[in-house]
Amino acid sequence: MKLAHLIVAASLFAICGCSEKQIRETLETVSQTMEKESSGPTTAEVVNGLKQALEVGIKNSADIASKLDGFYRNPQIAIPFPPDVQRVAGKLRQLGLGREVDRFIETLNRGAENAASKSVPIFVGAIRGMSIEDAWDILNGGDFAATRFLQEKTSTQLRIAFEPVVADALRQANATRYYADIVGTYNKIPLVKKVDADLDSYATSKTIDGLFYLVGQEEAKIRKDPLKRTTELLRKVFGELDK
Repeated sequence: MKLAHLIVAASLFAICGCSEKQIRETLETVSQTMEKESSGPTTAEVVNGLKQALEVGIKNSADIASKLDGFYRNPQIAIPFPPDVQRVAGKLRQLGLGREVDRFIETLNRGAENAASKSVPIFVGAIRGMSIEDAWDILNGGDFAATRFLQEKTSTQLRIAFEPVVADALRQANATRYYADIVGTYNKIPLVKKVDADLDSYATSKTIDGLFYLVGQEEAKIRKDPLKRTTELLRKVFGELDK
């Protein structure tokens, strides 16, 4: 028994007249309780665990989103025709140009899929800047707490960094050209109100929203399913939620 325990034991013996055996058993119980409590994750482990969970979520989400039809055939994140110029699509379909509209929507989503494959370093950079201030609240904040935190704290920076990536992906997929053709065709129709929407900005917002949606799904899996906790740190941090 350590010196500190002996001192406590002597004090207890003197104060309450307990037997040495009773005191020893009491101290062992306290020691076991303290040891059990101290085996939980430290603040540093919680922060690192949350960062790791988000990095895993981002990578898995990017893998899902960047596959062929990862956006286009996923009704939860598929990017529709820009709502600000929705009348363009309707009018062109009335004129028998629905195929051109559909082709643009497909290339728009192909651009998002291409951009998703390049998103990981941008998102990870934002994740690694997370402070410890809200770590415990995030851990105990429900299925999507870490994802919401990442959205609130990094969306502006992510948008600035990600928009050029999306713009380049749209050009490679020909979405920009098809959109220009569609808008140009529409603007030539007599008496219509001309349109000129910012496609890059719209596509960036929708791509980021889609990735965050998938990250939230991955976070929920890590919280609920022990098999999704693929590292010792994730098992230790999120294992606390199972107790």
